[in-house]
Amino acid sequence: MKNTKPKKSELAFERKNFWKDAPPVEQKEAMDYAVDYKEFLNQAKTEREVTAWAEKLLKKHKFADIHSKAGASKVYSIFRGKTMAVAILGSEPLSKGFNMVAAHIDSPRLDLKQNPLYEDSNTKLACMRTHYYGGIKKYQWVSTPLSLHGVIVKQDGSVLNISIGEKDNEPVFIIPDLLPHLAAKEQYSKNLNDAIDASKLNVVFSGMVQPSGEEKKAAKAFALQALNKAYGITEADFLSAELQLVPAVKARDAGIDSSMVVGYGQDDRVCAYTALTALIANQSQKPERTMIVYLSDKEEVGSNGATGAHSVFVQDFVADLMAYKGEDNSSANLRKAFINSYILSADVCAAVNPNYPNVHEIENAVILNYGIGVSKFTGPRGKYGCNDADAEFSAQVLNTFTAAGVFWQTGELGKVDEGGGGTIAYILANLGGHVIDCGVGILGMHSLYELSSKADIYSTYKGYKVFLANK
Repeated sequence: MKNTKPKKSELAFERKNFWKDAPPVEQKEAMDYAVDYKEFLNQAKTEREVTAWAEKLLKKHKFADIHSKAGASKVYSIFRGKTMAVAILGSEPLSKGFNMVAAHIDSPRLDLKQNPLYEDSNTKLACMRTHYYGGIKKYQWVSTPLSLHGVIVKQDGSVLNISIGEKDNEPVFIIPDLLPHLAAKEQYSKNLNDAIDASKLNVVFSGMVQPSGEEKKAAKAFALQALNKAYGITEADFLSAELQLVPAVKARDAGIDSSMVVGYGQDDRVCAYTALTALIANQSQKPERTMIVYLSDKEEVGSNGATGAHSVFVQDFVADLMAYKGEDNSSANLRKAFINSYILSADVCAAVNPNYPNVHEIENAVILNYGIGVSKFTGPRGKYGCNDADAEFSAQVLNTFTAAGVFWQTGELGKVDEGGGGTIAYILANLGGHVIDCGVGILGMHSLYELSSKADIYSTYKGYKVFLANK
């Protein structure tokens, strides 16, 4: 009788390094995949820009707006310019469930205040007041080149899209830091969080003054005149505008081997990009279960509001899909659709930083180059506010990845009681779906220049692709 007892090497689990164990052809695919990803990061630095970029890509691949065309099998919907959902319709009724990958497309940034422009009385410089958005380290935003993005709705109702500082011939903006020679009392005597006061995150906007000298606030007057000349706007137009300051630096390869990507907004646009491209890669299939990618806004500030994951948009989209397919989209049937659904909450993981390994428990942490990171639960302290995926669905996802040759690993966000963070997983789980967190490991999360591995980006794309198509 043949001995079928497993070998010792088969009893223990050991994650695999992509660059060591992946075939050369797959390693090349990982490097190639990152080329367009970097360009996406450069073109889409706000949630509005992401949805505009995505719609252009979807139209290229013959996806139709669900409200404009009947009979299409590939549809999408954009809500208020900041959140969207995309689907490839399956043959089964949606009430039997769907496969969804849900990411968020907002990132930490500095927003201009409603009444931002003022003239500094000491220096006669025109400055702009800001209010930070999301969890940032304030000291990172000083003395770094910033670009201005957003939307201005002018008093005549016309809409003006703003992007200043991305092109080489455009000016950038700076929040000047205090020189170290004079920082002893103002900064060095304070803790890190308080060294940069949020009220002092004011950007120098303009340096010239009205030449006539008649204006009491000549610097502010010059700035307003320059804005009116260039964009036809007045100070009152700022009151309703959405204007954001983001890093002006481009996404680039990182490391001597170019195996990594450094760039702003990878939390969580890396998951949005991999999810969307994974769905498009599945477009030639005729799936049984409907495949959906949901890109939400406002995750960094609690997922509230009309465009956040707490809103009714995603439920409304699924209801529209059901009606589009001729199905009953009553409240009861819509609930069944979510209860029978399989969902990946596609958000980045905190990868182990080689300079600060002590905040992690290495055996339960994500490490760069070992593939897509799967987090059974998130939340600080006692798993506060988490989803905590069940064993059955966790095993289903991991087995799906293994069968498809996807490099994967598991991890959580830091040691117990070290800190923690949340995602939109619990919001979708509250609707009854099977949900687990699953995304790219990031170094320097929420910083201006986040670092990711091309191996992990590609593994995440491959993982989302096989999950969406899974029966």
